[in-house]
Amino acid sequence: MRLLLLRLRVLLFKEILQALRDLRLRYLIILPPLMQLVAFGYAANLDLKNIPIAIYDEDNSSISRDIAFAFSSSGYFKFVATITHPDQMAKLIDKGKVKAVLHFGPDLAARVSSGRTALVQVIVAGTNSNTASLVQSYSSQIIERFNRRRLKMRLDQNPALRKIIPAGSQGIVRPEIRVWYNTSLVSRNFYIPGIIAMVIMISSLNLTAMAVVREKELGTMEQIMVSPIRPIEFILGKTIPFALIGILQVALVTTVGVFWFGVPMRGSLILLFFCLLIYLLCFLALGLFISTISRNQQQALVTTFFFTFPIILLSGFIFPIANMPPIIQYITYVNPLRYFLVIIRNIFLKGTGMEILWPQILALFAISFSLMVLAVTRVGKTLD
Repeated sequence: MRLLLLRLRVLLFKEILQALRDLRLRYLIILPPLMQLVAFGYAANLDLKNIPIAIYDEDNSSISRDIAFAFSSSGYFKFVATITHPDQMAKLIDKGKVKAVLHFGPDLAARVSSGRTALVQVIVAGTNSNTASLVQSYSSQIIERFNRRRLKMRLDQNPALRKIIPAGSQGIVRPEIRVWYNTSLVSRNFYIPGIIAMVIMISSLNLTAMAVVREKELGTMEQIMVSPIRPIEFILGKTIPFALIGILQVALVTTVGVFWFGVPMRGSLILLFFCLLIYLLCFLALGLFISTISRNQQQALVTTFFFTFPIILLSGFIFPIANMPPIIQYITYVNPLRYFLVIIRNIFLKGTGMEILWPQILALFAISFSLMVLAVTRVGKTLD
């Protein structure tokens, strides 16, 4: 037994010492857990605050201003735009600048003054079913509190009304919630396009991350290095097969999403696959870069895992980006998944085109180009 413990102690000491001697392994042991903890700690927040909302006030009365103030002072909503024409509502929602529009009709004050019930319209973007449900709930709560406060003020000013108005009477203002694009608020319609984006990301990243390091392990890298092949040719040879696999996977999962799960496809398939090629280029290049800095496939797999979770976490797929601290929000601007989620959900649910999605496409192209330059440079050094 003593001999067994002695041998085990020697082996444990040897493995720990060997692990700590490897500089890359030391980084993988210490940095990823710390960075992921910080990212999760700041980004993991499901509470919605400062939801961007626009106001369309056709009444311009003191009552409409009081209701608008109730919305802005609640902490849930933040007015970011003022609408003067009905056509502006669709443009703001399609571009993702606002999640809802607060609309006051031209007869709001007149109906309230005459003792009738007035409707306040809240138009909600239903692409994100969770956000839309919360906007509905918050709006109803705010208007209900406004009604109670206004009724209390009337009773305090004229106590005789207590005998006329029942304690549980309805308020003078009621919310009229209208949901666009996903009227039934089916969460599947929101999550399936995002899952498609993640499946393609994980698949292409994992496949490409093993491409160069597999050559090292098989011992064929030396043959490639002495051959007349150029870095760009090596890159194309390693990425084109995986790009074709990615396109095939998208066609497969999109077909299943539309015909099996019933997710609406309202946009252009050509635009979707064009954006997909740019999106694939990002992770093919990132996978190649990981493959060139890894010594073996196990190390490449761990490094891929290190990249995958922050990319998903900081994309807005699970937690709203608007709720993250400002410094974390700035980091999300270099996350390709963030932009592709906007693209694929808009194409699926809204049917929007290039005129709306061009900022996301341009950002995705810039990230793809930068990662590809980095990958080509690294592969060039490897071959040299």
